Amino acid sequence: MSSRIAVAGGTGVIGRHVVARVRELGHQPVVLARSTGADVITGAGLAASISGADALIDVTNVTTLSREKATEFFETATRTLLAAEAAARVRHHVVLSIVGIDRVDFGYYLGKRRQEELVLGGRVPATILRATQFHEFAAQLLDRGGPVALVPKMLSQPIAAREVAEALVDLALGAPAGMAPELAGPETHEMADLVRRVRDARGWRRPVFSLRLPGAVGAAMADGELLPHGDGPRGRQTFAEWLSLSGGRARPDSD
Repeated sequence: MSSRIAVAGGTGVIGRHVVARVRELGHQPVVLARSTGADVITGAGLAASISGADALIDVTNVTTLSREKATEFFETATRTLLAAEAAARVRHHVVLSIVGIDRVDFGYYLGKRRQEELVLGGRVPATILRATQFHEFAAQLLDRGGPVALVPKMLSQPIAAREVAEALVDLALGAPAGMAPELAGPETHEMADLVRRVRDARGWRRPVFSLRLPGAVGAAMADGELLPHGDGPRGRQTFAEWLSLSGGRARPDSD
């Protein structure tokens, strides 16, 4: 039987993969974004958009390193979505989070922690999937402005965004599970090495420097606290395979 699945942030890097996967499985995706008339911050258009939805997958995001801005965004968006879902009797709320945010007191991660707290304490039955960084993250770091690319010294186990989307949709179609097993890629790398490989694939000459962030946050990132601590599902696509297919572009289908 076909399900109606709302996707908050369905126009982003991961959201577009989620929408495509929902369609592939024969279900009906509903994209929640300002461009489609549904605002997850103000709530405008949400009631009509999620009416009749069986589940909602939240992959919304904000670009900031600030604890205050990240917390404000995720708290507001999550409260707005949960209230609309409760009114519409949506049976399952699924949210994408990040492996290691409970071990690294980074500003953005603290905002994600608040999001997790609200989801687990909300009235809508929920599942949280923590995943490692996407392959595209290295390209996004390289695309930041400036004469050189400054990359935080960190160990990462990158995964294909497509595979994260598949996992999110599978979870949404199942029963609420609270905290799902952490999802990571097949290999561990230094982030600066990945950024250099993207640079080389593009034919650029921009210098890439690995910078250890100060204090406990920098130590935790460098020591592998953003890697999964234990067994769990692992992705199939390696970074090299992604690089070969994408040419190192963060959004290869946006041109």
